[in-house]
Amino acid sequence: MLRYSADLKDRARYLRKDLTDSERVLWSRLRNKQLLGVQFYRQKPIGDHIVDFYAPGVKWVIEVDGSQHMEGVHLQRDKRRDESMVDLDLKVLRFDSRVVLTETDAIVEAIFQIMTERLSRNPL
Repeated sequence: MLRYSADLKDRARYLRKDLTDSERVLWSRLRNKQLLGVQFYRQKPIGDHIVDFYAPGVKWVIEVDGSQHMEGVHLQRDKRRDESMVDLDLKVLRFDSRVVLTETDAIVEAIFQIMTERLSRNPL
């Protein structure tokens, strides 16, 4: 089990109740072990961060980023965040929120393909 800052627990609960449209669409395709039987959690505290989706069985973090993540301060913050996830031996996948909404099937297919490759190397 990964450690996290206890003060993030309430914030994560709030975020689970207030998903963005793109997070809600992707969650509808990830929940209930729909992809290869892999369990995902949403708005999961890990370390000093809350990640959008976390799959402990494959050691994955999936982030759905809005347009603000393409700008300077957010890019640097995301880079540091990704580095902290990699330090925990987690793979980070990032998707643009607009693409998640407009090309949901393609995003899910990409996740499926990458997950298939990862599971073939390290079965659950």
